[in-house]
Amino acid sequence: MAPHTTSAPQPKPGLRERKKIQTRQAIQRAAYRLFAEQGYDATPVDQIAEAAEVSPSTVLRYFPTKEDIVLTDEYDALIADAIRDRPLDEPPITALRHVTVGLLEQFAGKERDATPARLALVRQSPALRARMGEGLARTGVMLGGVLAERSGRAPDDFEVRVVVGAVIGALQEAVFHCFDHQRVEDMEETIDRAFDVLARGLPL
Repeated sequence: MAPHTTSAPQPKPGLRERKKIQTRQAIQRAAYRLFAEQGYDATPVDQIAEAAEVSPSTVLRYFPTKEDIVLTDEYDALIADAIRDRPLDEPPITALRHVTVGLLEQFAGKERDATPARLALVRQSPALRARMGEGLARTGVMLGGVLAERSGRAPDDFEVRVVVGAVIGALQEAVFHCFDHQRVEDMEETIDRAFDVLARGLPL
């Protein structure tokens, strides 16, 4: 893998955002435990709320559907802000690479134990796979908007959409590669490799 320049440390989220992240993660941890014990379909939201020591309304405020508990994370807003902080003369793939790997290094330790359970559930549940597709589409819209800001193009510009589609596809394949090969601990390195392939022009 070709080396890449070490990015500057990403700014840490504020206290309010950290509390929201902690609440979301507590709900998700409780849900994953219950899903493992009794199955995804057999686990109602009120049981998840009790296990996470929050109210059912709090669960639904953070996760409007049970599928969202598995698939929702806090990264989209952080990624958007971090990309906006990158130098404007930096190529899009380079900016996305620094931001994505930097945020993974910041948060992956907290998420690593939950990642295999999350991916296993997605593999097993058609409803979750469908919801994942919707989530990736929303992430793509976010990335398209931020890249359009940086490039002075429209968010629906064809080349912007192609770049976004390539990045989303590469990230998805990197994540599932780690899961399929039981190498979740290599997530940051694998995603970095995926960006290296994109940066080199998709060679084979």
